[in-house]
Amino acid sequence: MKRLFVLRHAKSSWNDPGLPDFERPLNKRGKKAAPFMGNVMRERGYCPEIILSSPAERAKQTSMLFRESAGLEAEILYEPRIYGAGVNSLIDVLSNIDDGIAAPIIVGHNPGFEDLVQYLTGHYKRMPTAALAVVDLGIDSWSDLSRQSGNLIDILRPKEQKIK
Repeated sequence: MKRLFVLRHAKSSWNDPGLPDFERPLNKRGKKAAPFMGNVMRERGYCPEIILSSPAERAKQTSMLFRESAGLEAEILYEPRIYGAGVNSLIDVLSNIDDGIAAPIIVGHNPGFEDLVQYLTGHYKRMPTAALAVVDLGIDSWSDLSRQSGNLIDILRPKEQKIK
């Protein structure tokens, strides 16, 4: 069995309208939410082994803040195919994870992440910024990912966790 953690990047800044989307950093709320959700993950005993992140600035910052606050030693790997990806591209990325890894976390963007959770579990779940979905998968190999091959174990949203 495998477990997948799906983390949408934290809230990003729109202060500089001339800045390309890819380069937008986290805003003040995002800089607070990413480590907050890392703490929530740690408190729940969730421990991903590797972090696959979009290389977009807001996802990179989310990954680093999240990893630090969760107390993870997991390596962060920046995967360009995650940025702007739809469900098929995300499945392709996940299908290539080494089978020795049982619990990765993927950090990226909507609408692809909501679509991914729905594809894997058969249930639509709203994923606002910094939301974390935990999906248990009845597979032995990442290449066996398929529609509804998983069960949604948890969905954590910052506002529901009483972030201030």
